[in-house]
Amino acid sequence: MRKEDFEVIALLTCKNIEDDLDRARIEQTVRTLASPYKFEEHIIEEVIKRVESRLVTTMDEGVSLVDAESDHDEEWVSDKEGLSWDYWGEYKEQLLLEGWGDKVLHTLGEVTDRILGLLKDPQTLGEWDRRGLVVGHVQSGKTANYIGLISKAADAGYRFIIVIAGIHNILRKQTQIRIDEGFVGLTGDGEKITRVGVGNRNHSRQDPVPLTNTASDFNKKSAAAHSADLELYEAAGRPAILVIKKNVSTLKRLNKWLRDLNADQQGQISKVPMLLIDDEADNASINTNKPDLDPTKTNAWIRQLLKLFKKSCYVGYTATPFANIFINPNDENEMVGDELFPRDFIYCLDAPSNYFGADKVFLDEDISNTVLRTISDAEDYIPLSHKRHDHIPDLPPSAKKAIQTFILARAIRNIRKHDNKHCTMMINVSRFVDTQRQIRGHVSHYLAELQNAIFSNYKKPVSEALRSSIVAGMKVVFDDEYSNCPESWMQIQEALYTASDGMKTYLINSKSDEALDYGKYDEAGDALTALAIGGLSLSRGLTLEGLTISYMYRNTKMYDTLFQMGRWFGFRAGYDDLCRVYLSEESQGWYAHIAEASEGLRQQIKQMRRDGFSPRDFGLYVRAHPDALIVTALNKMRNAEKRVFKIHFDGVQSETYVLPADDGIRTNNFSEMVFLYGKLNDEFGEKRLDARGGVVWREVPFELVIDFMEKFRFHKGLQAKGINYKDAFLVYAREVSDRHPLWDISFVSLVGSQPADDSLPMAVQQRQVGRGKDNVTINITTQEPGWYVGNKQKVAGTGVERIGLNEEEVAVAEKIAKENRRKPTDRDYRHRDVRGRPLLMLHLLELVNKIDGNVDVIAEKVPAVGFSFPATGDTRTVACVVNKVWLENDMVDSPDDEDDYDID
Repeated sequence: MRKEDFEVIALLTCKNIEDDLDRARIEQTVRTLASPYKFEEHIIEEVIKRVESRLVTTMDEGVSLVDAESDHDEEWVSDKEGLSWDYWGEYKEQLLLEGWGDKVLHTLGEVTDRILGLLKDPQTLGEWDRRGLVVGHVQSGKTANYIGLISKAADAGYRFIIVIAGIHNILRKQTQIRIDEGFVGLTGDGEKITRVGVGNRNHSRQDPVPLTNTASDFNKKSAAAHSADLELYEAAGRPAILVIKKNVSTLKRLNKWLRDLNADQQGQISKVPMLLIDDEADNASINTNKPDLDPTKTNAWIRQLLKLFKKSCYVGYTATPFANIFINPNDENEMVGDELFPRDFIYCLDAPSNYFGADKVFLDEDISNTVLRTISDAEDYIPLSHKRHDHIPDLPPSAKKAIQTFILARAIRNIRKHDNKHCTMMINVSRFVDTQRQIRGHVSHYLAELQNAIFSNYKKPVSEALRSSIVAGMKVVFDDEYSNCPESWMQIQEALYTASDGMKTYLINSKSDEALDYGKYDEAGDALTALAIGGLSLSRGLTLEGLTISYMYRNTKMYDTLFQMGRWFGFRAGYDDLCRVYLSEESQGWYAHIAEASEGLRQQIKQMRRDGFSPRDFGLYVRAHPDALIVTALNKMRNAEKRVFKIHFDGVQSETYVLPADDGIRTNNFSEMVFLYGKLNDEFGEKRLDARGGVVWREVPFELVIDFMEKFRFHKGLQAKGINYKDAFLVYAREVSDRHPLWDISFVSLVGSQPADDSLPMAVQQRQVGRGKDNVTINITTQEPGWYVGNKQKVAGTGVERIGLNEEEVAVAEKIAKENRRKPTDRDYRHRDVRGRPLLMLHLLELVNKIDGNVDVIAEKVPAVGFSFPATGDTRTVACVVNKVWLENDMVDSPDDEDDYDID
């Protein structure tokens, strides 16, 4: 029996099961059905996953935050009679053909109904506008969401639709293709037009009119091919749609064309309702002086475009709650007064349950250990602070291992009958085009070396083939990475030639004319195996099909940039066990940190909705979040040595993940911990609780915490987030003492371990140090020696904020975790909010360096602290000063050589 036929039988059988269906029941059913046939194990596993995806994978509806004072009827969609929803119906059919699960597709319909309801009924008379923001996840289906929204908006009567698809030509083209397939039904390059996607089925709808195509952005030639009179489209019931780049020239040209040919005597277009989708709403933080990409000018032209229409809706889409619309404006008044500010609604999307996202990659320890690989050898080959014309002598050994891993992964996927599926490796190590060219040369040379060795040995017996040092090296990589896979080395060796022979390297940047054109291979019934080398062009919105191996070594802590660089997020059905992500230890820490912070902000939207807050309140909350400082400062401090910003710590956990190497400071900090322990015992003995994982005092006066923290000395490198955490904390703790007069204090210890010192009830917790010369990191800004804590820069272990909670509180926290589809062991905010009070956490660390299985103890009994505040929605802030020296040295790639930026 063919695999495809068996999959249909398995799907129909499982679909008819009346009891609650889960993965275990699906697996049992599929294996029973497969027993008469001789299917290989990987085929059975793939069918199980595909059936699970169709029938069990779910997606919650997310949550919206709306302006309750706005005079708007969200129910207009359900009250609308006589709508056929043709565009949406055809798009829904298209998604089913693409393998979307029934439950996820149903939820997409519900979500797009809700977002459409937050827009205005296009038949409403008079002058009106709506402004909103949709917050999703990287590579999680945002494009599918807004194509669904576009389809329903067109069904409802929106007749002019603009999609802004970022600043890169390749991304604009990719978005055009998706919209052609899902909405227009036609595609072409201006010369030849063919039916695609929704256009391949019989339908009675009016085809939308595309004013752009895959070959060109909006220009006079493309516009001239269609009528310039928008009212004709309104009268004919045919929506016109454009997919454009976000740059000044295009926006200016579009504004002029619309105004000259459609505006009335008042200079406005009054009869045609317009919907504008900004797919790169958070892409305003590029530190460039290129006039055509100036964020201020592009946003100004978008505002002009909106004002041109008397009936308009703007919906921004962003992958991070740290959207620049919140944190770019000079002040709060400017933020709220911005025409693009989502004053009417913010909608926070949930990802499907099978989404391979940041929380899984960086916060789930089991998955992290499988997926993440640490780059520790690249600095001698391609320093983080390299310049445009620096010579790159060779690839780091870790990069060569990553390429070998990619070949192995392609071979395994071919064995799994994925030979007709695209497979990609991403290499992102520089923003400079010249450096990318050098890297491409090294990759091509090394790939040829591997291909030659494979060609000479893949048919030989295993013992003979392993005499080749290259093949033997790949066998070692296989043992390290994929020995748990069902495929044997003998199978893989035989598949290596086919896997490697068709591999192609691509240079993806603004100066390259190479196109990573997966569609071309789809049309030929073939699959592309690509090694994509680039920088910024790989970092924004570009979908890398079948991305399996990612190698990224970049010096940035810009959160929006970091997450956009994370193209490995997405859906990896049938090969998620093969995916590997190579990052520096510091980057892993920043990714984990922003994953937690972003999740906290998503939870805050839910809390604010319950409490009746508005989008304006959320904007103020995000703007003052300590992690927003990085993006804010980079955009506001180009010409200032210092600047004062406002921050809060509501819902935030912070730790001393940079620790002083100075013996005197460590001795002082240890003594302060001993003194605090004695004071708590003497004065608050009745509040002591010997709990699992440490000793806790609950509900003690905040003054105890203030007194301790004033004397506890921080490493100056903690200003690497832009603020002096200690000073900011002290001011903030005093400021909110009316809300939080009582704290919990925990002396954290390992369960079942003996105390490291008679004076404290604490066992040491072993932590890997970040690598630096002689294991000591010299902070660039302060020149103070110290250690960066490894473990993704996390001092606290999983579940540390659970310490001291009673059984009832733990049960509530676990219920919250279950509702949010998160493992009970995940680090998240449930324990913090259930506790309801701030928590001070004290640790004793044993810092080690682990190399080749050997453990080298660097320092013992090193004090560290952390603190957390529950999320309350309290938007009170405190002032802090950001120093430009920190900004230039610690945050991002050097700002020189802007003319060579990898941007179109």
